[in-house]
Amino acid sequence: MERHRDGYAISDDRERLDLDVVWGFLRTAYWSPGVPRDVAAAAIEGSRPFGLYGPDGRQAGFARVVSDGAVFAWIADLFVLEEHRRRGLGAWLVETILSTDPIDHVRVVLLATDDAHGLYERFGFVRAEEGRYLALRRSPEVAYPARR
Repeated sequence: MERHRDGYAISDDRERLDLDVVWGFLRTAYWSPGVPRDVAAAAIEGSRPFGLYGPDGRQAGFARVVSDGAVFAWIADLFVLEEHRRRGLGAWLVETILSTDPIDHVRVVLLATDDAHGLYERFGFVRAEEGRYLALRRSPEVAYPARR
């Protein structure tokens, strides 16, 4: 899958991803501070990646989706690099993800955000019901044990 707009491209071709750029962002993001490179790579390998590329062909953003392809999908790690923001690219990335088979017809699509509720609400996302959803969060020491 590849889509183009205003010189930018979105592709799910994992060979095109610049893991150093993606990991460089994720390891400092509020949702994944200190994530080791090999953990980020494994998460991408177990997901469907969506790379956003600038007019120069370089990585400009990223998202990944974890899904069973039938009833559930989780959008994770969505970001647009600072120098590419304020062009509607985050919204285009969300729109592309939500309109791509099989994600376009799963029953439940979830995500988590601390600061982009308005972006996702434009696509019909609503804040989760208080008390219905549970989460188990592990400390980085437990989640990212030293690799042997």
